Amino acid sequence: MKVYSLMLGSYQTNCYLAADDDGVCAVIDPGYTPERVLEAVQRYGLTIRAVLLTHGHFDHVGGVRGVAEAARCPVWLCEADTVLPERLTAGPLYYTDTYADGDTVEVGSLRFTVLETPGHTPGSVCLLCENVLFSGDTLFAGSCGRVDLAGGVPAQMGASLKRLAELPGNYAVLPGHGPATTLDAERADNPYLREAMA
Repeated sequence: MKVYSLMLGSYQTNCYLAADDDGVCAVIDPGYTPERVLEAVQRYGLTIRAVLLTHGHFDHVGGVRGVAEAARCPVWLCEADTVLPERLTAGPLYYTDTYADGDTVEVGSLRFTVLETPGHTPGSVCLLCENVLFSGDTLFAGSCGRVDLAGGVPAQMGASLKRLAELPGNYAVLPGHGPATTLDAERADNPYLREAMA
């Protein structure tokens, strides 16, 4: 799998293009400026087959419709986030399909496994593909997602972080904001993950 990263919008949201060896790709969290996403897809010679959302906040979904309509592809979202207030989604959420914990989505030769990790939002998910964890706004380098917005629940965040900490092995962690990290590094140094493990 090849992963291309774009930093989009005023919240510096990480959007990822995850592609197989044939250039078939999933777009993860196109939060802003669909034209930038589509330009990058063209530049790298990719073909979009799906949009995968880690959660429904506006800074992760704002460019979804433009990307999906241009690519004529499905958009996946966890159903629990369909109840988020529109002030946090900047209007009605655009999606075509819902996924839940344990579901898999195949995009070309890639298989994404859904891990429900509520806490930041009711329907926050992480996506596991090969040796990469796309962690959305659940786990950041040295931190975790905020829980003070509507739908955020501190106890759920703690349980979700514990679940991630207990995943077997090490993974590259590609978060919704900030730099990439690894799960081993976060187990060692992230105070929120360490508290959840205690």
